[in-house]
Amino acid sequence: MANVEISDKKNVAFTEEIKRIRANLKFSSIDEEVKVIAITSSLPGEGKSTISSNLAAAFAEYDEKVLLIDCDLRKGRQKKIFNVTNTRKEGLSNLLVNKEWKEKYKDFIKQTKIKNLYVIPTGPFPPNPSELLANKKFKELINLLKKEYGIIILDCPPIIGLNDAVVVSTYADTTLLVAKYKSTSINVLENSKKALDKVGARLSGVILNQVDKRANSYYYNNYYGSYYKK
Repeated sequence: MANVEISDKKNVAFTEEIKRIRANLKFSSIDEEVKVIAITSSLPGEGKSTISSNLAAAFAEYDEKVLLIDCDLRKGRQKKIFNVTNTRKEGLSNLLVNKEWKEKYKDFIKQTKIKNLYVIPTGPFPPNPSELLANKKFKELINLLKKEYGIIILDCPPIIGLNDAVVVSTYADTTLLVAKYKSTSINVLENSKKALDKVGARLSGVILNQVDKRANSYYYNNYYGSYYKK
C-alpha cells in the first residue's frame, strides 16, 4: 500500500499496522455492518488525520469505493494530505449550508490520485462548527452517501474541550480513538471514552500511535494495558 503521508523510514511497519486495523474492521463487520467509521483523538497532535488518510487508502486498495470526509471544521488537514482543491465555495462547511445540497452534493466530492478514494475537504472554517455538524442535514447526507460508497471515514476533531467529535460519532457505525504513545494519559483516554459512552457511540478500540518498538514492554503493557487495541 502506498502511504499517503510519509514521515519517516518506519513506514513499512506503519503500513502493516494500518492493514491490520483494516482487517479487524472488516472482520468485525461480518455480524454487524460497518460502513461509517469515525476517527478521533482526545487532544490535538495525536495523529488522527494521518491514521484517517492511511486507513482510507488501505480500504481503497481493497477495491472498496471509499469516501473520506474531513469533519475537523476547525483545523482540517485532509486537503493538504491529498492536495485537493478547497476553495471558499468547495467543502463540507459550504455543503452543510447549501439549500440545494441534495442536488449538488456530488460537486463537493473530490477524486484523489488514489484509485477508489474520494475526499470532501473542510471548506472554509466556520464560526459555528458544532452547530453545523449537529444539524440533521449532515446525518441525512451520510445516509445518502452510504448508498454510493462501501466505506465512509469521518476524520473528526479532538474530543477534549469540544463537542464536534462526540456529535459526529453518533452518525457512525463505529468509532476509533487515536492516542499518542507516552503522551496521551489514561485519565485523558477515560474522559474521552466517557464522552463517547454518554451519547451511545460504539467505540471499537484505541489505536496507539507512534509507538517506539524498542519500548520497555513493562511500561508499554502496564501504562496502557487494555486500552491498546488494533
